[in-house]
This record gives sequence, structure tokens and C-alpha cells, in this order.
Amino acid sequence: MGLKLRLTGAEVLGPAGLETCDLGLSDGLLQADTDGRVVDLRGYWICPAFVDIHGDGFERHLAPRRGVLKDLSHGLASADAELATCGIGTAVLAQFFSWEGGMRGTEFAARFLAAHAEMPMRSETRVQLRFETHLLTQYAEFEALVAQYDVPYVVFNDHLPHEALAKGKRPPRLTGQALKSGRSPEAHLALLQELHGGSDAVEEALPKLSARLKDRGVRLGAHDTQTPEDVARSAAMGAVIGEFPVTREAAQAHRAQAGPVILGAPNVVRGGSHSGRLSARDLIAEGLCDALASDYHYPALKQAVFHLLDEGVLSLADAWALVSEGPAAILGLADRGRIEEGLRADLVVLNAQTRQIEATLVGGAINYLTGEAAARFLT
Repeated sequence: MGLKLRLTGAEVLGPAGLETCDLGLSDGLLQADTDGRVVDLRGYWICPAFVDIHGDGFERHLAPRRGVLKDLSHGLASADAELATCGIGTAVLAQFFSWEGGMRGTEFAARFLAAHAEMPMRSETRVQLRFETHLLTQYAEFEALVAQYDVPYVVFNDHLPHEALAKGKRPPRLTGQALKSGRSPEAHLALLQELHGGSDAVEEALPKLSARLKDRGVRLGAHDTQTPEDVARSAAMGAVIGEFPVTREAAQAHRAQAGPVILGAPNVVRGGSHSGRLSARDLIAEGLCDALASDYHYPALKQAVFHLLDEGVLSLADAWALVSEGPAAILGLADRGRIEEGLRADLVVLNAQTRQIEATLVGGAINYLTGEAAARFLT
């Protein structure tokens, strides 16, 4: 049950920008009228809490060092705390189901899903499974996990080094990948060759898997699409969400298929992809982005907003929509992402001078509180 409060004096972010007005909170919702305790927030901004549509930063909490994976609940609690400090009210935890092994392996995916299902999280967390399409022998196992844990969102990946394998060459970074997976380089190469050899069968099996997932109401996306042809194949299967397209042509093709485009907030902060790929900032300036995701760094959501604002790419309202209203709409969450009467009271309170987050509220409950804002809420 959320607090009953009236927040006064702050500048509140709406579609037209910041405007000084009062906000009422009651029963976890934003209410026009409430007789709750008054909190004076002059000198602060109140904005919608972030909706992080794809993030794997939780991995560093689960395994701060390789192999330290004994009790996932402690890592999930630590990740939950970071989400709160970063102003994230809703987080999609992107977990691999992959031949890559280790924390990306299929066995770890099952373990993660079980731990997450048992762990009470203060932020609202949902799971996205990143499915490696060439795992033909594990389609049934994957579907069973989706059904058992009611996974709402699946993204199709294909990280196999097909070009090298087709030429009979040893793929780059093979030894490092093998060590992470717990296999010898020879065993890892043999597995990659076997999976690559099943490509024709994947062309037949994957659309059938997609159809079964869609029948369950699962949202489907495609990761790292490179060409319009990639996008067309994915869209034909219902995987219309374009997650991190790596070329402008792919991003444009997703839009042509009426699919939303998700880009990485760290890309915006860095001024380009860490792997030398497309600049998210350029695509945003062209209007080819519907949502930004934390990807591998939760603080990047807020940082990206202010980069876009300070560089004159977008207004504060439009930049903030990429990390709140936009991702909420893609996920079908109509009850959050905006500050509007009747919606969930998912809010962040920022010091207007420092731009630091000093409070995060999720469903009207205080999830994080620090600084001068803490003094005002608690007195």
C-alpha cells in the first residue's frame, strides 16, 4: 500500500515540459485530491520513474567474480537496490538462454528464473529471455521454461560466427568463449560447427516456435538485426520489436514494419557504440528510436536523458519519454510512464541544481531516499 502524500512546490515533468504544480498520492496512485501529509519539494523536479526495457547489469550483482554464483537471492537483492538508486521503477531483466554457457547458459537461465520467482523485489522486475535460435534440441526445454515462469518477452538472438564457420575457419575469440563456457576450445568449436550445420532446420523450426509463443501472448523481438531482409524475416514471425539494430537500414526497416526501435542508453552516453557500430544519438535525431534501454549500465538511463538535452537533440520531455512512456507502451504497460491522474505513482525526485536522484517511489511507496529530499519527506 502506497503512502498518502501531497507533494508541493516541485516542478513536475509533463508533455510540455516542467511546470510547478502539486501532486497527490494515495493507494499507490496519482490522485488530484488527497488530504495526505504535505512534503515541500521546492527546488526539485518530479519525473516519471524509468521503465528499463532491457538490462543485464544485474549480472554483475549475481557474479561479482567469475564462478561466484552460489546464492542468487543476495545478488538479486543487490541489483534491486541499484535499480532504486537509478530511478528505475520497472525493469526488464534480460537473461540469455544460449549455447555460450556460464551465466548465458541454458542451465543458468533455469536457475535464474527459479530464483527470481522466489525473490520479492521492490522495483517491479520482469524477465526477458534472449533465445539463441540455433539451439534446435532445446526448443521444448525453452518453451517449458516460458510456460512455467510465464515469461512475457522473448528476443531472438543469433550470435553464431556463421561467416567463419561457413569458411571452415576458427572463429575469433574462440578460446576466451570456450573458457567462459567451461568447455575446451576443441569442444566449443565442435558445438559451434554442429549448431551452424543446423541452419536450414532453424529456418523451418523457428517460425513454428514463434507462432506458439505468440499464442501464449509473449511479446517477440529481434536483436542486432543488420539488414532489411533480417527485419522482414523477423517481422513475418511476429518479432516486430527491433532491439539494438546495428545499421540505419535495419532501424528504418523496423519502422516500415510498424515495429518499435530500442537503442542503448550507454551508446548515447559514449557518443557511439562500444563495438564501433551505429550511433544511437544519430538515430534519435532522425526520429528512429522509440525507447532507450540501460543495456549493461543502469545509471546510463538518466545520463542519456541529459546528454540528449544538453546537446540540443531533444527537449527534456521528449528525452525522458524515451526512458519512461516509450518503453512502457512497447511493454503494454498503460498504467505508468507518465505523470497523470489515475496512473501508478512511479516517480523520481531530482535535485534541480545537481540533477541527482534523491528519491524513487514505486507504486507510491518510497524505494530510495537520500539527501535533502530525505529530510523533507521525514520531517
